[in-house]
Amino acid sequence: MQQSARVLIDGPSELVFDYMIPDGMAVATGCRVRIPLRNRDSTGTVLEVGPPPQTNYNLRLVSKLIDPDPLITPQLMKLGKWIAEYYVAPLEQVMRALLPESVRQEMHSEKTRKIVEIKEMPDAEALEKLAKRAPKQHIILKLLESNSGMMSLKDLGGGSVTAAVKSLVKKGHVVLKEEAVRRDPDEDQEFLESAPLKLNPEQVVALEKIVNPATNDKGIPKPILLLGVTGSGKTEVYLQGVQHALDQGKSALILVPEISLTPQTVQRFKSRFAALHDQVAVLHSHLSQGERFDEWHRIRKGEARIVIGARSAIFAPLTNVGIIIVDEEHENTYKQETSPRYHGRDIAVLRAHFEKAVVVLGSATPSLESFQNTQSGKYELVRLDQRADSQSMPIMRVLDMRIEAQKQKGRLAILSDKLRLSMEKKLENGEQIILFLNRRGFARSLQCPPCGYVCECQHCSIPLTYHRTEDRLMCHMCGYQSLPPKKCPSCGDEAIRLQGFGTQKVEEVIQKVFPQARMARIDADTMRRKNALRDTLNKFKAHKIDIIIGTQMIAKGLHFPNVTLVGVLNADLGLQVPDFRAGERTFQLLTQVAGRAGRGELEGEVIIQTFTPHSPSVQFSRHHDFDGYAEQELQFRNKFLYPPFAHCALLGTRSTHERRAEFTLENLHKRLKKDLPPQVELGEPMPSPLTRAHGQFRYHLMLKSTSARALHQHVKRILTATPPPDDVTIVFDMDALGFS
Repeated sequence: MQQSARVLIDGPSELVFDYMIPDGMAVATGCRVRIPLRNRDSTGTVLEVGPPPQTNYNLRLVSKLIDPDPLITPQLMKLGKWIAEYYVAPLEQVMRALLPESVRQEMHSEKTRKIVEIKEMPDAEALEKLAKRAPKQHIILKLLESNSGMMSLKDLGGGSVTAAVKSLVKKGHVVLKEEAVRRDPDEDQEFLESAPLKLNPEQVVALEKIVNPATNDKGIPKPILLLGVTGSGKTEVYLQGVQHALDQGKSALILVPEISLTPQTVQRFKSRFAALHDQVAVLHSHLSQGERFDEWHRIRKGEARIVIGARSAIFAPLTNVGIIIVDEEHENTYKQETSPRYHGRDIAVLRAHFEKAVVVLGSATPSLESFQNTQSGKYELVRLDQRADSQSMPIMRVLDMRIEAQKQKGRLAILSDKLRLSMEKKLENGEQIILFLNRRGFARSLQCPPCGYVCECQHCSIPLTYHRTEDRLMCHMCGYQSLPPKKCPSCGDEAIRLQGFGTQKVEEVIQKVFPQARMARIDADTMRRKNALRDTLNKFKAHKIDIIIGTQMIAKGLHFPNVTLVGVLNADLGLQVPDFRAGERTFQLLTQVAGRAGRGELEGEVIIQTFTPHSPSVQFSRHHDFDGYAEQELQFRNKFLYPPFAHCALLGTRSTHERRAEFTLENLHKRLKKDLPPQVELGEPMPSPLTRAHGQFRYHLMLKSTSARALHQHVKRILTATPPPDDVTIVFDMDALGFS
């Protein structure tokens, strides 16, 4: 019986059409096909195969099967459809997440090189004649003979010897063939095999829980939350858990929240599995299209059984998955900021459920959502309360910068006396220092004291940040740049001055205070060059750098035993945000960055500079007390019905016309209010805290519900029935993490 294929067409529109499958063409769900679309050819992904639908129209035929094997496994297809439903996202956008552009576009392919191989070596007499008549051919044969009979055309001379090689092919002396060349993102790195470390009693228990996990009534392993203090050896537990999965013939997936953590994670995994070096694949946004193409297809073909990557690596086409590890599971970078707005941690848990694999969520400061799941019995809690090397946690000191500002008599207080003296002592002892400030640039803004004017972005409602290296005012939202004015554009006063400080300013101050110290700055401005971050961290590890000044790129996951001092220059930055998670994020960030100190034999010290020393986030992090902070914060969340006790979503509108954005949201609000499910709470439309970004005005409203299904299905029903005006974009963010 002839069958048809339901095909999702590539492109911005959500087009799904049925096509007949020609006789003899083996099309399956997940295959990529070429199909006719109006008067042109197009490409698409097969969503399902089945009997032809009942219709009065003749279905057109699939033109070509691009790849004989499905590129999307049944489990990933199931996962993709769930994401489209839960996050109210077009299936086409989900397919773009499942299949990277480098895989979908036919222009990308394997990189190959031409190989010249001896087929039949001429005898001595023929060689002698060849040396006289065609010396180049003679040289080629001799070179091949001395190199085991095979060399690449490039090594033989490339274009300059092509004609000579073709002559030898005609004579039957050599054959010319093509060989696939892997574009390895770590080809310039050497990985020496490392042996497993001896586990302490806590680690032994944790590994046993991972190897023999508790299961639910369906026999599916329960998710495991590995709550381990910084330096407790979570990575070693991960490594040995992965080894167990490999021993069982299964594959492993390791997620890290940021590219900044990838170099060290890749280093540790490729060193541990050096014997299986080619079976470790890396997926993140800094790969070239060619590298991503090669890594993705190595995974699909089963050549790589271990995958390490950032958020999007959750869709790696691994088969027979045995373990999924989500390191630093609390990080908000696991949340996708564009549609589909999935959360990598939650999708990891769901994929593990579909694959019947073990999923391990690791963190020293887990999200309250994950922690509450352990309290309700959905997840299993495993703790590592001691550092792996039996070292004590670093001593944390909180400095009140209000007092320090009085001491410095109004001058910009960047380094307190206590922090400066501690730095001097550490540098004298040959120890290393990390200074943390989660703000890049030189100064926060340019302000006129007489009239209060602040230089703002023309497209976003935020102040422009001054970057001294480029001598430019820059918008960190849209990238807009302008020259700094010499006098106030509003009142003409020349007293306009820089306010606040960023990592560039800190670097300048440190160079003046410690001119002999070797230092490096790690932020989005300095780490643009490929492998710049990896190279800088390697230098720091080799003690070629004394001080690192950085943003949150250095706040977590990095292991440097010689770092004995961490200075947090302004702990208040994340607290002044209109977001109920602001305190939680500040507590997590302070605890994580403090954990970079004292990870070796030397005792660590952390100095936190803050204008709000009595904030619970600061005080609980000072005592490394996650349980105390979680207990207090969960009581607050429960009282006001915030996550993890309810699902929270944002519905927003954006437009270059402010009134249209506002009117569209008001219209949606009226429709949502009608027949609102009883368990859904609907907020009022209002301007976003960031009222304009990228030239678009932004309005939003919040929805809360104890039932995720009731919430997203109600919103989907209204959005489907209410198409927006052409110049208005509607954004729906289920389980929103940001509210600006």
